[in-house]
Amino acid sequence: MDAISDVLRVVRLGGAVYLNGEFTAPWSIIGRADQQLCAGFLPRSQRVVSYHLITEGSCWARLADDAGSAVRVNAGELLVVPHGEHHIMASSLDLEPVPSAPMLASELENSPGEVLKVSYGGGGAATRLVCGFLACDETLTNPLLASLPRLFTVDMRNDPHSAWLENSLRFAAEQAAEIRPGSSCVLAKLSELLFVEAVRRCIDALADDRRGWLAGVRDRFVGRALALMHAQPARDWTVDELARRVGLSRSALAQRFSDLLGQPPMQYLARWRLQVAAHELAAGNEVLATIAARVGYDSEAAFNRAFKREYGMPPAGWRKRHGRSAAAPGN
Repeated sequence: MDAISDVLRVVRLGGAVYLNGEFTAPWSIIGRADQQLCAGFLPRSQRVVSYHLITEGSCWARLADDAGSAVRVNAGELLVVPHGEHHIMASSLDLEPVPSAPMLASELENSPGEVLKVSYGGGGAATRLVCGFLACDETLTNPLLASLPRLFTVDMRNDPHSAWLENSLRFAAEQAAEIRPGSSCVLAKLSELLFVEAVRRCIDALADDRRGWLAGVRDRFVGRALALMHAQPARDWTVDELARRVGLSRSALAQRFSDLLGQPPMQYLARWRLQVAAHELAAGNEVLATIAARVGYDSEAAFNRAFKREYGMPPAGWRKRHGRSAAAPGN
C-alpha cells in the first residue's frame, strides 16, 4: 500500500454532499461544515473537511481570518478547506458576508440527510455549486491532512487524464439536483474520490522548495522510503536497510528525510506505528497484545509506555474514549 492510501485509511474518511446551491450576484456568505450540519448525514466525527465544486459561473473565496488567502474559483474547479474552518464565498469580497447556518437550519430540520437546495442573492450573474464534506478522525497527528494548505483549489478541467473525473463532477451535480434511490451512497463515495484526487493534484502542484509530508511523498527517494515503512510498519527497519532499498547512502537518506519531514526516519516510523495502533484500538476489540505485535512491539508493556507518551493515556483508555461506540451520535 502506498503512503497516501495508508494515511487516508487510518483517518476513516466518510463523505456526503449536503448542498446544491445557486447564488446570484451580489452575494456573500460565511460558514463552515460544523458538527450540527454533519450530524444529519454521518455519525459524529472529530474533524470535518469542507469542499465546494463550482459547476457554473465563478466566485471568490477566502478564510475568514486571512484576507491574504483569497482565491478566484471558476467552473470546473474544486475548493477544499481541509480543516473545516470558517470561510467566505462571495461574488465580491468587499461585501458583508451573511452567516450560512441560519440559511440552512430550516432546510436541515425539514430534510435531514438529504441534499439541500438553496437559492440566494440579488438576481444577477449566477454561480452554481455543489457542497460537501468528509468527516474523519482527528487530523492533528495525521501527516497528510495536517500538511495540506488551509485552503486550496484544484482545476479538474485541464488534465488530459481526467476525463473520468470531469464526467464524475457533472454526475455529482446531476445527482445533487435530482435525488434518486441510492444517490446518497453514490455521492458519499464520490466525495471520497474527489478528495483523494484533490490531494494528488495538490502534491503535483507543490513548489520545488516546499517542505513537509506532501513534499516527502513526492520526492523520489523519501517517497519510496515512506511507502516501504507504511507497507510493513512492524518490520524492524533500519536507516541502512531503507537507504539500500531506495538507492541512497545512509547519510544521504537521513539528511533528505529530515530536510523534508523535519524528523529522522526512525522517529517518523515510531509515531506512525502508534497512529496505526490508535486507529485499530478505535476500530475494533482486538486484544492489546495482538495490536502491539502488529505495529512492531515485542511486548505489551513497551507498547503501553510508548502509547501513553504519545497520546497522554494508555491504550485501554484511548479505546474507551475513541472507540466506535463512543463516536455514536449523542455520546
